[in-house]
Amino acid sequence: MRQIVLDTETTGLEPTQGHRVIEIGCVEIIDRRLTGNHYHQYLQPDREIDEGA
Repeated sequence: MRQIVLDTETTGLEPTQGHRVIEIGCVEIIDRRLTGNHYHQYLQPDREIDEGA
């Protein structure tokens, strides 16, 4: 079985307050083993992050 595990980081939890996704990452797993295929990207890395995020 092939799976893609996705992780995101945000500046906060309220889009109405301007909070946005700032980082995306994922890894590929086949038959419960990491394949070594991965992806990572920062989005707007200069944005400030709320402490509560």
